[in-house]
Amino acid sequence: MSYQKTQQRKRRHARIRSRVHGTAEMPRLSVFRSNKFIYAQLINDDAGVTLAAASDVKETSGTKHERATKVGSAIADLAKKNNITRVVFDRGGFLYAGRVAALAEGARAAGLQF
Repeated sequence: MSYQKTQQRKRRHARIRSRVHGTAEMPRLSVFRSNKFIYAQLINDDAGVTLAAASDVKETSGTKHERATKVGSAIADLAKKNNITRVVFDRGGFLYAGRVAALAEGARAAGLQF
């Protein structure tokens, strides 16, 4: 990714973060997408703590889109273990399309509400 494109994404993410805030009851579901992998975290911004995290780094089978859906369901399962049913979605400055949308749909299908 070029430097300019990265800076534009970071500016978009800063605007999103000015509006999106996670709490213990309703944490922020933060998404980061690299060229190879996708990462998701549940974050309590009040305490500055990551409650759960999932990624497809160890997953090698399937397309990137399928792996993103699996990461969404994995983060939803981790949220259920922590008694979390509702989250605030933070797309991280990425467009809500492709792998980011697949992760969100996987999390919704597994029971997270946002």
